[in-house]
Amino acid sequence: MNALNLSKKWALATLAILSGMLAVPVVSAQQAPVVQAKNVVLVHGAWADGSSWAEVIPRLQAAGLNVTAVQNPLSSLQDSVDATRRVLAQQDGPTVLVAHSWGGTVISDVGNDPKVSALVYVAARAPDAGEDFVALSGKFPAGAARAGIQTHDGYTTLSKDAFLKYFANGVQPRQANVLYAVQGATAASLFTGRTTNAAWREKPSFYAVSRQDQTINPDLERFLAKRMGATTIEVDAGHLSMVSHSKQIADLILQAAGRAK
Repeated sequence: MNALNLSKKWALATLAILSGMLAVPVVSAQQAPVVQAKNVVLVHGAWADGSSWAEVIPRLQAAGLNVTAVQNPLSSLQDSVDATRRVLAQQDGPTVLVAHSWGGTVISDVGNDPKVSALVYVAARAPDAGEDFVALSGKFPAGAARAGIQTHDGYTTLSKDAFLKYFANGVQPRQANVLYAVQGATAASLFTGRTTNAAWREKPSFYAVSRQDQTINPDLERFLAKRMGATTIEVDAGHLSMVSHSKQIADLILQAAGRAK
């Protein structure tokens, strides 16, 4: 064996070792035993409000969990982080932190709070610390809902057509119209905000992929779930799986809370 080939083999072996070392934080977090939680804090995403969790909340309460839905201001990442921290501060024990859609950015940033026992992402963003998520998501085809974004005075909403057809696909029309009526205006600058933490590298994480999602590409969701080493389920639902498939989402949260049947 010549010196060049030997050098290449050593380089490949070193790379393999380093890759394994870099993966350790994610893998070890998932192997950590699930802590039985007392509380669940729910964080909604863009173009929504806390009522988007209305189908999931009674299921969690019936299991004996204390549940709080954050009314996320959607005015900036910092404002949303602060609102979630205020709710976390009121919890009296282990807490599962759950997010939908853009709310995943928030829980990735604040999920290192000592009270947080696990993280659950529902068709959600899951950025790494300091990551340009816009650039990452640009590697996947954009969802049809984005064509319906309307901007007014620095805030965005979704047109009724885009909201009902693409954002709330799979939701019963009556429910979808109510959700459209209460959608939260979202700062146009919100989506470019970058986190300072990636709590999913430290805490056990769970992910619900929406197979029929037309807001966040399902393959992007799969990429994020795999990257974090999350316990993952796939739901045959659109973006609002917690509305149309509330039992499956609630069951995943109960699993993260150490209360799975």
